[in-house]
Amino acid sequence: MDQLPCALEALVVRTDFSTDSAWDAVREALCSPSEDGFLPNVALVDDRQYEGLAPGQVRDLILAGYQHPLVVLADSATVASAERPLLVADLRAERRCWVRVAAAQLWSIENNLSGANMDFDEFAHAVDDDGVFRGF
Repeated sequence: MDQLPCALEALVVRTDFSTDSAWDAVREALCSPSEDGFLPNVALVDDRQYEGLAPGQVRDLILAGYQHPLVVLADSATVASAERPLLVADLRAERRCWVRVAAAQLWSIENNLSGANMDFDEFAHAVDDDGVFRGF
């Protein structure tokens, strides 16, 4: 696997290619503004070389120049649910910190962390009982 691209936006990496319609739904959710007009600042990575990329492999594929605090995976759990819960990694943390977020709510984490308005832990502690963040 090649290194992930370097972008100013948060990378959203497709790792499950079992259905194009699910990926289309993720893209639509990420490109649709919230009720207040917010969008996540993301760069979509739709490349089969990342098929099956595991969360534990992500840090090894990040280029040194990648400055965004997050990287996001669209994996098999994303495809399996109508909410398209993406797996979001906090790259600033010493330990591996991950949280699931409904695709339509990615803007909240991305906007607030890239602007240093909130900490990742605030989102991690706001997940529902099933482990998915759906907003405050």
